[in-house]
Amino acid sequence: MNVNAVLNELQAERQRIDAAIAALESLDSTATATAMRRRPAAARKPAKRRMSAAGRARIIAATKARWARFRAAKAAAAGKHVKKARVMSAAARRKIAAAARARWAKIKAAQR
Repeated sequence: MNVNAVLNELQAERQRIDAAIAALESLDSTATATAMRRRPAAARKPAKRRMSAAGRARIIAATKARWARFRAAKAAAAGKHVKKARVMSAAARRKIAAAARARWAKIKAAQR
């Protein structure tokens, strides 16, 4: 048997089954409710759009490239404006510590 003959037989059988279902539904009082529930193909919700693995891989690669460019630009900008750490001399540190001790001594003396 060739494929066209099998296809024609199946289509004819489907038409006979549809006719039998329609006849049974017309006998049943609840058939109208089931017929109303059945929506035509045009009214059905469209199928969800799924992304292919290749498409997802392209998006991931583009995102990684974009972030790499961003990080490279940030590193280049950071290299230009390197701020030196401000280091306090030992003498300045001793001067501040002496002032703090004097301030606390004054507060404690006032509390007595």
